[in-house]
Amino acid sequence: MIIKKLEVGPIMANCFILGCEDTREAVVIDPGDDADQILMILAKEKLTVKYLINTHGHFDHVGANRRMKEVTSAKLAIHPDDVPMLSELSRSAASFGLSAENSPEPDLLLHDKDTVRFGNITLTVIHTPGHSRGGIALYTPGHLFAGDTLFAGSIGRTDLPGGDYDTLIASIKQKLLVLPDDTVVYTGHGPETTIADEKRMNPFLR
Repeated sequence: MIIKKLEVGPIMANCFILGCEDTREAVVIDPGDDADQILMILAKEKLTVKYLINTHGHFDHVGANRRMKEVTSAKLAIHPDDVPMLSELSRSAASFGLSAENSPEPDLLLHDKDTVRFGNITLTVIHTPGHSRGGIALYTPGHLFAGDTLFAGSIGRTDLPGGDYDTLIASIKQKLLVLPDDTVVYTGHGPETTIADEKRMNPFLR
């Protein structure tokens, strides 16, 4: 699997491009901003985007949805509980002194245990509420794309609308820490980590 990571936008959210080496089909996870940079990498790698997947609806992870969808015609996917955020992006960004364009409506609603297939690769959806009501992670053996649920040595914030600390901790412990220890965790901000490292060292999970 091809994995390309970009830090996009003023809040430096992580956007991931995943591609199938055999078919050159791809997904883009969390196109938060800087659509032209994302498109440049897709062109360089000769990848065709099948899905744009939002791990949650916060503006720093979905701000380039409209531009990416217009250029690629890929299907936009998100958990139903975060769909209302997509039409409030400009307002929520403005509360941080920033700007964002409202997103188109999704083409596909993702629920817990759904699968998303591109080329020869299958991602399994794990619903992980707590940072937002509709937060999800995406898992394929050896790799977890966790959005803002889990970070290296930390967890997602829970003080925004739809956030809840106890719910977030339960999501992490019951749904993510049960994955194999050697699973690489690709986070929504900051560096990668592993399930083993977070079990051992994350102060929020002891």
